[in-house]
Amino acid sequence: MSRRITFLTNPTAGRGRGARDAVVALQRLRSAGLEVEEGVGRDAAAARALVRQAVAAGVDTVVVCGGDGMVHLAVQELAGSPIPLGIVPSGSGNDVARYLDLPRSDPRAAADVVVAGHVRTMDLARTEVGHFATVLASGFDSLVNERANRMRWPRGQLRYNLATLAELRVFEPLPYRLAFDDEVVELEAMLVAVGNGPSFGGGLRITEGALLDDGLVDVVVIGPMRRSRLLRVFPRLYTGTVRDIPEYQHRRVPAVTVDAPGIVAYADGERLGPLPLTVTADPDALHVVAPS
Repeated sequence: MSRRITFLTNPTAGRGRGARDAVVALQRLRSAGLEVEEGVGRDAAAARALVRQAVAAGVDTVVVCGGDGMVHLAVQELAGSPIPLGIVPSGSGNDVARYLDLPRSDPRAAADVVVAGHVRTMDLARTEVGHFATVLASGFDSLVNERANRMRWPRGQLRYNLATLAELRVFEPLPYRLAFDDEVVELEAMLVAVGNGPSFGGGLRITEGALLDDGLVDVVVIGPMRRSRLLRVFPRLYTGTVRDIPEYQHRRVPAVTVDAPGIVAYADGERLGPLPLTVTADPDALHVVAPS
């Protein structure tokens, strides 16, 4: 019996790369004899509805062609479901694909992984407003996202670079309240990140060492520092060498509640909502198609 695939595309992912990669991936899936039903969500709500319909129909696999935002939409409906998620990475970040060692620049090779059909499980992180797969950002990084989303020019990565510089000029350490199972900690910090996996934002390894199968979330605090030092430290996130700075704290816990006044949290590149939020590890919550 042919495997039934629901294939969802974000055509705007990667500045149009999603639409191009979808053509290549679809051709490969169909040539392998898979029964593929294609869908394109008009917006986030429509895309989630298509995934929900696929789950209700009992398809064998849901495949998304896009970035971490598209994965985020699918995860909301697939969390706790036996239906696996396949990914053809076509976004600007693709951190979930990086976690799973999926091909990130070859849609045919990514489709080959779907054809092979090897399935594994991974943890997710759960909040009051839904699940996420990568990292919850709350602080300097989330304020940059808020500023960038208000900007109409320029487009792409340059907008985030300019937003980072603009936020840096006015940013001050924030007062946080972190509630763990056994204690409550009040402190000032530049940011607090809660990771299901080790990176976000296209390889910013803020929660370096986080595992997808340990049933825990990784809480990282970067304490107060001068703006000039923050600017020097931030690029070290790409190499995962930030752990040796004195302002860095890292702990693994089953759950944490994060609160800071006026801060909106982001995860998987998407706006989750204002703090406080409680983040809880959800072990083995997602089935994913990954290389064997």
